Parts: sequence; C-alpha cells; structure tokens
Amino acid sequence: MRMNALKALLASGKTAVNGWVAIPSVYSTEIYASQGWDSVTIDMQHGSVDVNDVVPLLQAITISGVTPMARVPWNDPGHIMRVLDAGAYGIICPMINTRAEAEALVSAGRYPPMGVRSFGPFRAAQYGGADYWQHANEEVLLIAMIETQEGLDNLDQILSVPGLSGTYVGPSDLSLSLGKTPTLAPTDNQVLEAIRTIARKTRAKGLIAGVHTDGASTALERYKEGFQFCTLINDVRLLAAAAANAIRELRGQVPAKAAKTY
Repeated sequence: MRMNALKALLASGKTAVNGWVAIPSVYSTEIYASQGWDSVTIDMQHGSVDVNDVVPLLQAITISGVTPMARVPWNDPGHIMRVLDAGAYGIICPMINTRAEAEALVSAGRYPPMGVRSFGPFRAAQYGGADYWQHANEEVLLIAMIETQEGLDNLDQILSVPGLSGTYVGPSDLSLSLGKTPTLAPTDNQVLEAIRTIARKTRAKGLIAGVHTDGASTALERYKEGFQFCTLINDVRLLAAAAANAIRELRGQVPAKAAKTY
C-alpha cells in the first residue's frame, strides 16, 4: 500500500501544514494543492463540496503528491466509508463529544476486526495499491474534532478509544460553546487554555494534535503549544485576501512591502 506521507512526517517528530479546500473546482484545487502543503483536506461540512465532487478533487490533490484528506459533514458511516473508498487517506470528523461517538468514527473507518467498514475501495485500491485493504487500518488517519464543552469534558475518554489517530480543534465552534466570540485566532484565556489542554492531553497519548488557524502567525503559536498539524485558512479566504490585497496595493491603500497573501 502507498505510505501515508503525512502520518510518517508526524511520526518523525516534524510539524505539518495542511491546506483546506472548500471550492469544488478541479482546476483551482490542482493549482492550490501544488503550493507546498503536506496534506490537503476537502471540506464537505462547510462549503459547497458535495459527495460527487470528492473523487475529482482527490485526483486533483494527489497529482501534487500531498496526502489527500477530507472533513466529512458529520459522524455518518455512509459518508466516512464512501470518502475512504474514494481514496482519502485521512478523515477529520466534526463534533465528536463522547467516547461513543469516537468509537462510531473508528468503527466506520476501520476494517474488521477493528471496525465494521465495508469492503469496496473502488478508487482507494487504485491510488493506494492492490494490498490497500491489508494496511488501511494502520495507514488511514481518523481524527476527531473537539469543539464543544462536552467534548472537553469527555476528552480523556475520547482519547482512550483504540484506533483513533488524533484530535483536531475547531476554534470557532469551541469558542461558541464556551460562550465566546467565534474566531480562528482566539485571545480569550478560557478558550486558549482549552485549546492547550487538548493539545497537551492528545500528545500525552501519543496521538496527533491538529488545529484550524487563520494564518501563519497563529499556526506558529500553535506549534509552540504542542500542535503538530495546523491548517491555514481555506482556499476561499486565501483567494479573497490575495485579490483584496493586490487591489489595495494598486490603489495605494497599503504599502507594497506590507501586502500579504493571507
């Protein structure tokens, strides 16, 4: 089976930067994925990506050699299995709040005897190799999003589920759950402490700690806090920011040296 390069990179002790695709365009995704990411995640939860877009978007991502992943809309076995069969090498699953929900994620994403994933890797075997089914349980990443007070309260139990690869913080929903303003770059001490707690406990279990950020400066802070896997803002916001900054620079509204692409 084709090795999961993202998993190997993180296992070596290095950090990874993850891209995030919300635009269901093969052409833009092909360009976006080739910019140096370690992995690129297709966002099926927030954005206009439908299940029928997944295969062509995965093909566009894998041309560049980066690890293809997807955030599924919900903790639903049908979506998890279809996306894995299409060739995603990692699943990020939203709103995992209890041990039972983490077990359901693992069950849908692992072949027996670890789980109940049905056999039918129609594209995964093409991309991963004929022996895909023999190694998928070890190579495919299953990552639970911790983004509520309930998830925080049950974090130790969630992290104890066999077959779970790690956690991923959604700062905006976590902030909302704690009664704060949603943001990808929180400054509230309660939210920051919750984020750091998730990273610390996840790493203590030997699992991957991931987080969504609003750009490079925030990602660098999260790396210092113990996160290994950081996502920069998605393709939509990067496109909008680059266009807006170019226009402002042209109109003299921002010095050329101050213009940024994120």
